[in-house]
Amino acid sequence: MTAYSGSRPERLPVWFMRQAGRSLPEYRELRAGTAMLDSCLDPDMASEITLQPVRRHGVDAAVFFSDIVVPLKLAGVDVEIVPGTGPVIASPVRTLDDVARLRDLGPLDAERLAPVAAGVERTVAQLGGTPLVGFAGAPFTLAAYLVEGGPSRDHLAARRLMHADPAAWTALMDWTADVTGAFLAAQVTAGASAAQLFDSWAGALSLADYAAHCAPASARVLAQARALGVRTVHFGVATGELLVAMRDAGADVMGVDYRVPLDEASARLGGSTPLQGNVDPALLAAPWDVLEAHVRDVARRGAAAPGHVVNLGHGVPPETDPTVLTRLVQLVHSL
Repeated sequence: MTAYSGSRPERLPVWFMRQAGRSLPEYRELRAGTAMLDSCLDPDMASEITLQPVRRHGVDAAVFFSDIVVPLKLAGVDVEIVPGTGPVIASPVRTLDDVARLRDLGPLDAERLAPVAAGVERTVAQLGGTPLVGFAGAPFTLAAYLVEGGPSRDHLAARRLMHADPAAWTALMDWTADVTGAFLAAQVTAGASAAQLFDSWAGALSLADYAAHCAPASARVLAQARALGVRTVHFGVATGELLVAMRDAGADVMGVDYRVPLDEASARLGGSTPLQGNVDPALLAAPWDVLEAHVRDVARRGAAAPGHVVNLGHGVPPETDPTVLTRLVQLVHSL
């Protein structure tokens, strides 16, 4: 948390997005026969999965095991994660009446959030001095899934709705902000030490569209988490052109993907914002000398920021050799 506060701890900290999950054999063994969303909503299983990479790799933070669409599932949306495809929404949201039907599902209250709170509490009780980072998808990414009905390359249907029916779009963003804000706040209230808002699909947007039609909803979520007394991290994929707008939405720390060098990202942000990132996940499969040189370069460039937490510029690929991640942690700690 020292680096998130804009200071330099004695040891350069490191953790990995998607460290809890697919690359670990103990994860695959534990989850065998259990659907993804069911595993997220089993407090004992979610806690154990969250703890696995901390034990194995010695990372400096745990990230709560979940999925971007979990709050949709908890709210009553008919969504499933289809292997090989991703989240699939049974009834896409395309009109103001569709949004009204979402509202009719009722609020994401403490009773619905109980499995999430229980999982966080059980995890924090076993982490000792290692902090837990809460995790939630940003309102735009949730809205994009709802409108598209599933994953999309260009998110054309979501962007079309944004401009063709502004009332429906605004109502949808209000609803997704409510849902993901409650989901993230539940994790913080249960003991998470920081909160990360993850915008998978914001890179599909122009800066003008993001600022006008998406940033206000993300700002509401970030403000809700900050009001609970924790540092907030804002991360997006292919969002180099949105860095300042995403920071200005209320983030204490900016996660940076692998496309923008950290010294350049820091310059765009005025040199005043702590950074998280941005080792290229593809290089986890490269020869060690190539990966080592890259990690050293990331750490060197990260020194331009007032605080730096080494992470990936996206998530851990499922085929990653876990021993490489452990060795990477040891390298970062030696720098």
